[in-house]
Amino acid sequence: MRLIDTVAWVRIEGGRILCARPKGKDVFYIPGGKREGGETDLETLVREIEEELTVALVPESVVHVGTYEAPIPAAVVRMACYTADYSGTLAVSSEIEEMAWFTYADRPHVPPVDQLLFDDLVADGRLAQHPDLAN
Repeated sequence: MRLIDTVAWVRIEGGRILCARPKGKDVFYIPGGKREGGETDLETLVREIEEELTVALVPESVVHVGTYEAPIPAAVVRMACYTADYSGTLAVSSEIEEMAWFTYADRPHVPPVDQLLFDDLVADGRLAQHPDLAN
């Protein structure tokens, strides 16, 4: 089975996690993407977030929060997740249609691998269960 190897930026503010919907897609994802060539996780993460959300991640602030795997038709998606500080102003790029701040109540609107991350984040109290509980 084919492995789709990705990295993702976990940005939580006020109990909500940042998600992005690429142009032409109906589903929101945790921002990030696939590595190119021999890129490291850090190189991929920095490049993808700058391409998608026009901010610069602070490399020395990057912390691994977990790696998740979930099957999709004909493949398995692996997503290495990292938190990081950033500089600049979050804004959608030409690749991204929309960004949104999700709580656990929005879990059905993200792919299966992202749902595993949501489960862990709500279990450890970092992600609000519902919009009314976000601060």
